[in-house]
Amino acid sequence: MTTNTILLIFLSLLIAGAYSYYNYYYKARIKSKVHLILAFLRFISVFCVLLLLINPIISNKTLEIVKTTLVIAVDNSSSISDLKATKITSEIYNKLTSDSELIDKFDVQSYRFDSNFESSNFFDFKGKQTNIDAVAKNSKSINKNAIYPTIIITDGNQTSGNDYVFSFDANNKVYPVVVGDTTTYLDLRISRLNVNKYAFHKNKFPVEIFLNYTGTKAINSNFLLSQGNSILNSQVVSFSPSKRSVVISVLLPADKIGLQVFKARISSIEKEKNSYNNNFNFAVEVIDQKTEIAIISSFNHPDLGSLKRAIESNAQRKVTLLKPKEINDLSKYNIVILYQPTIEFKSFFEKNNDLGLNTFIITGTKTDFNYLNQKQKDLVFKMSSQSEDFIADYKDDFNLFSIDDIGFSQFPPLANPFGVVTTSANVNVLLGSTIRNISTNSPLLAFSESQGKRAAYLLGENSWKWRLQSHVKDKTYQKYDVFIDKTIQYLASTAFKKSLIVNHESFYNSDEPIEISAQYFNKNCEFDNKANLNITVVNRKSKAKKSFDLLKSNSDYKVNLDGLESGKYDFIVKELNSNSVYNGSFEILDFNIEKQFANPDLVKLNQLATQTKGQVIFPDNIDSLIKSLLENEEYKSVQKSIIKKMPLIDWIGLLVIILISLTAEWFLRKYNGML
Repeated sequence: MTTNTILLIFLSLLIAGAYSYYNYYYKARIKSKVHLILAFLRFISVFCVLLLLINPIISNKTLEIVKTTLVIAVDNSSSISDLKATKITSEIYNKLTSDSELIDKFDVQSYRFDSNFESSNFFDFKGKQTNIDAVAKNSKSINKNAIYPTIIITDGNQTSGNDYVFSFDANNKVYPVVVGDTTTYLDLRISRLNVNKYAFHKNKFPVEIFLNYTGTKAINSNFLLSQGNSILNSQVVSFSPSKRSVVISVLLPADKIGLQVFKARISSIEKEKNSYNNNFNFAVEVIDQKTEIAIISSFNHPDLGSLKRAIESNAQRKVTLLKPKEINDLSKYNIVILYQPTIEFKSFFEKNNDLGLNTFIITGTKTDFNYLNQKQKDLVFKMSSQSEDFIADYKDDFNLFSIDDIGFSQFPPLANPFGVVTTSANVNVLLGSTIRNISTNSPLLAFSESQGKRAAYLLGENSWKWRLQSHVKDKTYQKYDVFIDKTIQYLASTAFKKSLIVNHESFYNSDEPIEISAQYFNKNCEFDNKANLNITVVNRKSKAKKSFDLLKSNSDYKVNLDGLESGKYDFIVKELNSNSVYNGSFEILDFNIEKQFANPDLVKLNQLATQTKGQVIFPDNIDSLIKSLLENEEYKSVQKSIIKKMPLIDWIGLLVIILISLTAEWFLRKYNGML
């Protein structure tokens, strides 16, 4: 408290005392014990009221012991079960978390991880993926700027996420506790298989197979690639302790349209502990048509290469770059992208009057907007000669097709002349535009449909920066490429919009999420957020039937079908209010990535321990780990002084005292006939 506050409190004591004395002694003719009690009660009331008016700040100092955090993360994936290490994993965890000295020294944080990372002390070892990288990211986020040890009870076999060796903070020691049999057994496995999801009829598609060997002697193995009872490729592959991996590349013919399922297998006469990883099922959908896209531009620009790469990330698309003077036969193209059209594009517009191709028009600082106003009626441009940078503004009410916000507002601005852009009634805006957080009320990306002809408009150049920024943010181009692919997919379709649109894959691996999404549109072609969608899934072989409701998300309805066993399925999605129906099918391939491992990844775990100056621990050395942590002087508890300041007016007790003293005074005066 300050000196002024103390003086005011002292003055309040004098005022309260003088006032009580004046009322019950100075004015009283007869002085008794009752007057003394009344004077005391009046003194308490007045003094407390004056204290409330002064409202001093009361400080309360407490001491708190802050322990060092000890992170214990347990691998909850099914590979622990496959390596028959569930019992020892639970025993190690229980031993660590029940040690009284560890609990006394550390603030123990218990987590489990598989594809997710969560706080838990229960483990069922049924996770379908292993993401050790998530342990690094989440523990750093939870314990920011702290020095703490981490114990990871795992086999070290990661199936998703970034390389975990360099994900952990090098200043915080990591102690990997290795579970599973580290004895080296002879093991042949198909570690990875690369193939495109789609191939084109009467073409050949490449398949790349990575074979690995663990063992102490040279062996010969047989590799087979088959479809049903037909063997498509067969060869002998040799391995030795010095030759532990082989890559096989095969070209397969796409001679049947539809979903084609294949099987890769490697085997030998030697006995293996784990033979599940000798097989790898995969599927390719053979399609009989390819979307041909022409990008027409009168000059070179990074946007052209970025668009080409994003579009061709889908194997169903083929892009050709053309100059306006090179336009001859447009009939082979399904979509034409016009990059900053000018009068030079006159021949295209003349030819397209008869062809009626869907177009994607991209404008920029070199666009002739007067000419563009003459050649389309969707947008009216009144542009100035001044260039401006426009930031994207995602519109949640966009409903032409399902699209997620991939962080458009964080993307770099697009350059376009400043002006007024007026849209017609048939234009649907996906991205609005802002300048320095002020809306321009003009579109940045818009779509239109009129008499079966569709068009898209991107009003700005330098979209190549968007693709680059998406990669910086997500470490992959996938989200941006999917966004471009959905734009192309909308333009590639010449059919009018159906009321019920369902998105699904033709096949799924049994260890990956099985998600189906749907959109339902009312008679005004507006997304109906009150639709009642249900899906019924039927296994073709067993005829087992399951029904689920689709749950609404931001712009569509989704259902997760995880837990279905491998096999072929037919399904029906039905909107229960209108009875609109969609029929489809998919196949779940028998593949469990967690069963691919015969041993713990001791090499990676040693690298992790070395990188963080920790130590690899084996189950029989847990006591030495506990002793090391207890004796480590880095992990001392810290005593912190916590001072809490609270205004006196927040103290309810003072108001209660005032109420009691005033009430008691009133009753005493009433009882003694002094009122």
